[in-house]
Amino acid sequence: MTRKKASLVKGERLCGVKAVSELFARGKLLSDPPLRIIYRTAPAEKSLSTVRVLISVPKRNFKKATDRNLIRRRIREAWRLNRMPLMERLDGSGRRMDLAIIWNDTQIRPYDFVVKCVTGVISRLTNLKY
Repeated sequence: MTRKKASLVKGERLCGVKAVSELFARGKLLSDPPLRIIYRTAPAEKSLSTVRVLISVPKRNFKKATDRNLIRRRIREAWRLNRMPLMERLDGSGRRMDLAIIWNDTQIRPYDFVVKCVTGVISRLTNLKY
C-alpha cells in the first residue's frame, strides 16, 4: 500500500500576479473568524493542482515579521495535515479550487486553536455545492 506524501509542494501554492489578482477580483468570501477565506472554483486542469492555497497574515495586525511567520507556519502545517477531505471531494467533482487564507486576529493563538479553525474552514469548503 503506497501512502501519499503529506508535503505542501510548490504546485499546491498559489503564486503569480495573474492568479492571485484573479482570485481576489472574482473570488467568493467565506468568513470564519479569525480566518477570512477567499475561494474560487474552476474546471480541473491536468497541469494545475486540485487545490492551490495562499496564506496571508497582515502586517497591519502584526508588526514583527517573526510573529507573522509564526502564524503563517502554524496555518500552513494545519492545512497540510488536514486538507485531504477537500482535495478528495474536488477530485471526485472534476473541479479545482484557488484559495486564500487570511488571518484576521490580532493575537498569536496556540497551534491547537489554529488547527480547529483550519479544519472548520476545510469542512465548510468540503460541504459547498460546486
